[in-house]
Amino acid sequence: MMMPSHPSGRIRALADAVLARFALIRKAGTFALVGVVNTAVDFGVFATAYKVFGLPLVPANLLSWIIAVSCSYVLNSSITFAAESGRKLRLRSYAAFVASGIAGLIGNTTMLWFASYFVPVLVAKVMAIGVSFLLNFSLSHFVVFRPRTTEDGRQRTEERPIA
Repeated sequence: MMMPSHPSGRIRALADAVLARFALIRKAGTFALVGVVNTAVDFGVFATAYKVFGLPLVPANLLSWIIAVSCSYVLNSSITFAAESGRKLRLRSYAAFVASGIAGLIGNTTMLWFASYFVPVLVAKVMAIGVSFLLNFSLSHFVVFRPRTTEDGRQRTEERPIA
């Protein structure tokens, strides 16, 4: 990237870079807050399915994960990535979001397993949560909710909304 030779141009470029960083940090923070809400949804649905309805452990966990990831998709489409999604729910984006969630789960489990050989399990779990956050946010930011554009630079809107 070439820097402008005029001092005011350099200041402008620096200011733009700083603002872009803050926007990304803000988006990551919002993504994390949505994650906290969905952790509560996941736990609440799991506890209800397992304790109240008597579902076995794995089906209760799968049910709670599906509901939590669906809630996460709706909240992230509406809040975190509102500009990119146009606040519209799309089946293709939902499928990509679920796939990114599975990738995060695999990354989380892999890190947990690997790190548990070197550090206490609870420390490994914290590290695994960090890995899954980085994977989920990166895939959401760069793949699931990336702006779709036409050849003339306008945002594409041909995907069918879910709702």
